[in-house]
Amino acid sequence: MVERPRAVGISDQGSPLRTARGTRVAREALRPTTTGHNGLDGLDTSGTWVEIEGRRIDLPVEVRDACSASATYLVDAAAASTLLPGGEFEAVQVLPGRALFSLACIDYRDNDLGDYNEVSFALFVREKSQPSGVPYLSALADFVRGRASTYILWLPVDQRFTRDAGSRIWGFPKTLEDIDMRTDGATMSCTLRSQGSRVLTFTAPCRAKRRLPESCMYTYTHIDGIAHKTLFRSRAGGASIRPGGSSLDLGEHPMAEQLRRLGLPKTPLLSVWMEHMSASFEAPEAL
Repeated sequence: MVERPRAVGISDQGSPLRTARGTRVAREALRPTTTGHNGLDGLDTSGTWVEIEGRRIDLPVEVRDACSASATYLVDAAAASTLLPGGEFEAVQVLPGRALFSLACIDYRDNDLGDYNEVSFALFVREKSQPSGVPYLSALADFVRGRASTYILWLPVDQRFTRDAGSRIWGFPKTLEDIDMRTDGATMSCTLRSQGSRVLTFTAPCRAKRRLPESCMYTYTHIDGIAHKTLFRSRAGGASIRPGGSSLDLGEHPMAEQLRRLGLPKTPLLSVWMEHMSASFEAPEAL
């Protein structure tokens, strides 16, 4: 991957702060984004494209090339549940009292929404209205098969247009931040800063040759207070899946404190590197 200059963003939505379940707090990066609209302003009558800031965006949004490093951690389920707004979802448990948290650092090289960096903070969840299946085993099976759904808690990016488009179309909680992502050919390192304070530094190996077939999963958000789901399809080349395999160092930002309450940093359950990922994001559907 060739390192490219990036815009340095300053958060305009404030720092993430801890809340009780269902409580809204001003300047809360974890609460649902409310700039999206059920029915989408600017959506044409066929539902196949949307206009954002005078620019036509076709749906589904296509990612033609990106690289990604991610890690999944076993975290405290009780602490995780306090981060989920509303009452539609619950964190899935694969062991008693243990939920799954995902951290991903993504360099979008060729994307309908632009060329930008992104860091994803997400919990694996299920809809409370759906059958839960066999306790622990069903959730673990869905995770292993790449079918487990996620709720996006925070989605920092370093470009303004993707922040605005992601918030309006899907209700993604995107904020504009400083993301320094680089690789030396063997290791990828990502440092996230918000309002001048370091949130984290994530480091992972990035040598691999494996191909990952297409997988499909849903990710959940809230749009104008209404729960929505978005179908996400992805495939990758130059991929690896390793037990452990990455390191996380937390800073002093309030989000870092949130992660410490989950029990981080720690050795991840597994780490995934994808040198060439392609994907698509469908239009959101109200539950």
